[in-house]
Amino acid sequence: MFRTVTVGLDGSPESRAAAEWAAREARLRGLPLKIVHVAERPPVPVAQAPLVGPETSQHWTRPVPREAAEGLRLRHPGLEVLTEPLTGAVPEALCEAAASAELLVLGSRGFGGIGGFVVGSVSLAVVARVERPVVLVREGEQAADEHRMDPAGVPSAATPFRPVVLGLDVDHPDDALLEFAFDAAVRRETSLRVVSAWPETVMPHYRFPDDAALQDDLERSHRTALAEALRPWRQKFPGLDVMDASRCGSAAQVVVDAARDASLAVVGRRIRTGALGAHIGHVTHAALHHIGAPVAVVAHG
Repeated sequence: MFRTVTVGLDGSPESRAAAEWAAREARLRGLPLKIVHVAERPPVPVAQAPLVGPETSQHWTRPVPREAAEGLRLRHPGLEVLTEPLTGAVPEALCEAAASAELLVLGSRGFGGIGGFVVGSVSLAVVARVERPVVLVREGEQAADEHRMDPAGVPSAATPFRPVVLGLDVDHPDDALLEFAFDAAVRRETSLRVVSAWPETVMPHYRFPDDAALQDDLERSHRTALAEALRPWRQKFPGLDVMDASRCGSAAQVVVDAARDASLAVVGRRIRTGALGAHIGHVTHAALHHIGAPVAVVAHG
């Protein structure tokens, strides 16, 4: 199937940052970039007005601005940039566009009132439903942000990439999630940091003599499970520097902490629906709201 790196562009600062990231990712993957823009439908009173002129109609059905595509071609020479205007409800249109994409890229706004990033309802709805990988990019994201500082301590896109960070559930180590993270690290020629969490089983105020031994057993068991999950992938990617860490505590907090210096954070979303519809899980929810780096959400069974 003909695949692209597809980005949703609505003209907002966060969607423009997403488009720039998507262009860089398309070049890493050797794929075309497709910009999709969902045309805003006119309100019913406007649509039914008898004296609507062409300029008003164009305002409500405006396609992707030509300048955005032209600018991306200039800033990324040799990159094939396609545009596709879409109509309909935004979440549904983006989900349909993602079906033929290698991955879908969306924007996410800056910090909210509680110290986290603002993930819009459209982005959350798409992440919860799309079965292709979705990457959310923050407003203001720059290429240099994903790279290490140069020797003078100055941000630079010419230095090596920061590590890719993968949050892994060792009880359900899905191949699609692992492959995406390993492939992303290889394409960036950087290391892969895999983190996993295991819960503390006793309350700190009610410890017994055997509690420490029990915790040690649990830690060894979890470390072994993590090593076993990664063993075939280390063999498949022998040249990749893979660091693994098993931490006691909240899985969401462990992933957020590990990704503070990441070029890309990768988390999974189990494909499941309940009485209230699709879900993204608490770890993925925390990653989307609190990790500053671009976050890739990989759906798996």
